[in-house]
Amino acid sequence: MCGRYANRSSDKELQSFFDTMQTVGDELPPSYNVAPTQPVRVILERTPREEPDSEPQRQLRTVSWGLLPAWAKDRKMASKLINARSETVTENPSFRSSAAKRRAIVPASGYYEWMKSEEGKKIPYFLHGDGDVIAMAGLYELWPDPELPEDDPNKWVWTCTVLTWPAKDSTGHIHDRSPLILPESFWELWRGPDLTDKGEVQAMINSVPEPHLELYEVSTAVNSPRNNGPSLLEPVH
Repeated sequence: MCGRYANRSSDKELQSFFDTMQTVGDELPPSYNVAPTQPVRVILERTPREEPDSEPQRQLRTVSWGLLPAWAKDRKMASKLINARSETVTENPSFRSSAAKRRAIVPASGYYEWMKSEEGKKIPYFLHGDGDVIAMAGLYELWPDPELPEDDPNKWVWTCTVLTWPAKDSTGHIHDRSPLILPESFWELWRGPDLTDKGEVQAMINSVPEPHLELYEVSTAVNSPRNNGPSLLEPVH
């Protein structure tokens, strides 16, 4: 699974890196311990509702980590849907609509995973690529808050989830699953709204190559989401 990650990039850096056209929401400070239900930045493409015939706009937008399907009765489901299994994402009722119509990129500097030692202790590791940003495949959704009136500007709650897949040989000894990381050649098709066929979406997921990641052990301070600072990324050895 992917339950914690770090994002050190500023809005300006993400705008440049992903060539976004529009920024929605206040800038978030760097976070070295992003946890579920917290606000996060994502990259997505949408056609403006007020201009349905215009071209889709690539946005850098703030959403909440933990997907709420449109049919969810309340916000409690979000904490259970921080990840979506890539093998079943196009069929699972919680994700299939988003997989076909609302895909996003969740940028990260890297992510944390815990490995069990022979003594049963959980040892945290930080996994990252050879650049400043990795692009985790995500989905987003808009949930209508039933407690708010239709004309309330906060009526529609934006949420997201991170796709996971079976960990490959290079990281499988840490944990059996890892986030689905998209190489740059997949970005345009993944975030674009034109691809809506579930079979084609699943085929694209299945064709994503294994990422080249580096990893090292970090302090157990990352275990608590209350801890958040650059020291969390320092190797313990």
